[in-house]
Amino acid sequence: MIRKIRRDEILDCVEVICKSFMTVADEFGFTIENAPGFTAFATTEERLVYQLEQEQRQMFAYYSDGQMAGYYSLLKQNEKECELNNLCVLEEYRHEKIGERLLEHAIAEAGRMGCSQMNIGIVEENVKLRKWYEAHGARHIGVEKYDFFPFTCGYMKKML
Repeated sequence: MIRKIRRDEILDCVEVICKSFMTVADEFGFTIENAPGFTAFATTEERLVYQLEQEQRQMFAYYSDGQMAGYYSLLKQNEKECELNNLCVLEEYRHEKIGERLLEHAIAEAGRMGCSQMNIGIVEENVKLRKWYEAHGARHIGVEKYDFFPFTCGYMKKML
C-alpha cells in the first residue's frame, strides 16, 4: 500500500532513505568523509520537515505488513515540471516490484499536480539504476560533475 506520509512519520522516512541509499554508498565507496552531502549521510529529520512544510513536497511511502519499505517525494519546480526525489526501497524488500509501484504512483501524482515532465537525478556511475529508469521511459539528458561529490550526477527526464 502506498500513502501520503504524515508529519509524525518523518523519522521513519529518514531511516528508510538512509538505509536504502547506504547500499549505494557501500557499492560505490561513498563515505561521510568523501561524500557528506550524499543522501545516505545528509538526510535528517530537519531536512525532511523543511521539505514537507516549507517546500510543500509531496511525500509518499510504501508499506508492507504495516512497515515502511519504500519512499519517494515530488517537488513541483514550475507549472509543468516536478522533480522526483529519493525514490528508494529497503534492501530486504527489493526485487518485489515495489520500486516500480512507487514510480508508477509518482507519475500519477505528478500528473495530478499538473506536471507533464518529471526530472530525476541519479549517480551517473550507477548504470543499473540508469537502465532501470530508461526501461520505465525516462531519457538521459546530461551529466554534471561537482567538486563536493566523488561521483558524477546524471540527469534524466520522463515525459508524462
